[in-house]
Amino acid sequence: MVDIANRQEKATAKAEVAERRPLPRWMITVASVTILLIVWEIFGRRINPVFGSYPSAIAEAFWELVVTGQLWSALYDSLRPFVIGYALAILIGVPLGLFIGGFRAAEAALGLYITAGYAMPLVALVPLLILWLGLGFAVKVAVIFLMALFPICINTWLGVTAVPKTLIEVGKSFVAPDTVILRRIILPATLPYIMAGIRLAVGRAVVGMVIAEFFTTISGLGAVIINSANNFDTATMFVPIIILMVMAIGLNWLIGFVERWVAPWQAEISGRDRE
Repeated sequence: MVDIANRQEKATAKAEVAERRPLPRWMITVASVTILLIVWEIFGRRINPVFGSYPSAIAEAFWELVVTGQLWSALYDSLRPFVIGYALAILIGVPLGLFIGGFRAAEAALGLYITAGYAMPLVALVPLLILWLGLGFAVKVAVIFLMALFPICINTWLGVTAVPKTLIEVGKSFVAPDTVILRRIILPATLPYIMAGIRLAVGRAVVGMVIAEFFTTISGLGAVIINSANNFDTATMFVPIIILMVMAIGLNWLIGFVERWVAPWQAEISGRDRE
């Protein structure tokens, strides 16, 4: 009788633990996307095709762009300047943020311009950049670079200023060179801020890419959007929009993966490694 009671208690405890266990995030995401697509399909069919579309029509337009090769050409024309501009923003923004955060004179001299550049609507500079660089590849790289540079630089700068002074003083008490303090103390403490800035820059870089293509309308996903809108082809217009959204989500996930790899302690502190 005692064994049976113990087994029943264990079974009850396991059932309670299973009830309290939350659903995996991927299941919630899949359910959310499925519900959205179903609702969109139902109500989208009742809308005039000029003013909206629905998933099945967008899928047909997507397949047509794939078969004709127009999608691959536009995607290639968009990704080339995106990769170069975004990479340049990281390569310049992180060292610049470390420099501004590490030296008072640099902060006093450059901090004002970085803050102003982040707050300024950079769209207003696009016509001027077109005058300087023309309508080709260079202007796209410049717009993407400027859109992504400032969040990376500012987050890195804030990360350096947030490093506890006691840690730096401990390094100096052991007569550690400045390069060692930077590599062993400042960089590890600043990494979460740097990765957050790189994440924020993804969305701004995608926006910059589309803005540049809207102004030039020569090639790329932005050109497909503009040309489809001019032809009142709403289903085709939605294809590059959804691709851009998926691209931003994928890059955000990739950056999160890199962050967990280079700064695993941050995931443990926040509890994200358990999700």
